[in-house]
Amino acid sequence: MKFRPLHDRVLVRRIEADEKTAGGIIIPDTAKEKPQEGEVIAVGPGARDESGKLTPLDVKVDDRILFGKWSGTEIKLDGEDLLIMKESDILGVIEVSASARQAA
Repeated sequence: MKFRPLHDRVLVRRIEADEKTAGGIIIPDTAKEKPQEGEVIAVGPGARDESGKLTPLDVKVDDRILFGKWSGTEIKLDGEDLLIMKESDILGVIEVSASARQAA
């Protein structure tokens, strides 16, 4: 199913955190917090200002983002848990360096 967010909304897939700490301790599901990092799946056309002019969004599809712990609305689309949030709920975009992309 194809989904297109309206206005300044963004569709995000959470990126799951590691199940182990740096010291090798395995974190049980009950103690895990929801990840605050995600990948942008779809973006709306943008918001309109007072004069009616369309202002495009700063994020784009495939951007890796950080968002607030309680940001967005959880939905299930094609059996996948996703979030819809306004662009203003996004704290920042994570820039991945070229060397990190090659290692992945």
